[in-house]
Amino acid sequence: MVNNEAWQKIFEDYNILRHDFNKAPFILSAEQIKRACQDFKETKEKEPRILCKQDSREDRPAIFQKYNLFILPIKNKYYNILEGEGYINIPSINNEVSLHTSILDFQLETSKIGNSEMQHLDFAYASSLIRFFSGDKTLVLTIRGRKYTPEFSFNIGKHLINVKGVQTEVDAGYEGKNKIVLVEAKNSKTSNVIIRQLYYPYRQWQSYTKKKVETYFFEKSRNVYSIWHFEFENRMHYNSIKLVKSEKFKINEQKDTGKTLFSTEA
Repeated sequence: MVNNEAWQKIFEDYNILRHDFNKAPFILSAEQIKRACQDFKETKEKEPRILCKQDSREDRPAIFQKYNLFILPIKNKYYNILEGEGYINIPSINNEVSLHTSILDFQLETSKIGNSEMQHLDFAYASSLIRFFSGDKTLVLTIRGRKYTPEFSFNIGKHLINVKGVQTEVDAGYEGKNKIVLVEAKNSKTSNVIIRQLYYPYRQWQSYTKKKVETYFFEKSRNVYSIWHFEFENRMHYNSIKLVKSEKFKINEQKDTGKTLFSTEA
């Protein structure tokens, strides 16, 4: 939900448009947001967590869009407002849909109940699609849910950004013998996403391991499972993200044969 009036008030109260973004980001606290928005009635108009959730370019309030701004959390209850490109396009996958046959020798019934990102991703993993796309048969689910980042720094343009204790969430993370795969999942068509959703977990987990950390974007739309593999060419640069490869699949579930589970190689 775009909160134009609340953000207009915040910008006016703290003269944000007079700030020189070439010199430094504008630091904004949750307390300042609450103070500026205290007279608004609805929670969505005054809750910092909601106001600062701008996951796509279109989620940004009008004043952000007009002046080419985006917002990043830097520590608990503090944010940076920056000028520039904070988002990455999720390009269309133009090649043909590939058919992936599930390794399971029976059909999963519970995975068809509901329409959540998590269940679609779990189905793709159970069918071994994630392993197939990654080229790593050893991947097992080891990461899920919310955690807080260690301290790390990175560059956006000429600015050095310091982050510590920011809450992150990955929809699933898988560890293999030589790599770790982090997945951000959506259950609807997505044209762009804030780089932070991919970059912060990447930096977080890369700080804990010497294994290679790979970052995937996953989307299930109708019966098609699309996966994009992004990487950061320079670990220190937020905008060094690039697409490595992308594919789209349909999953073919095998009929119940009575054979032992995982009777075929993962």
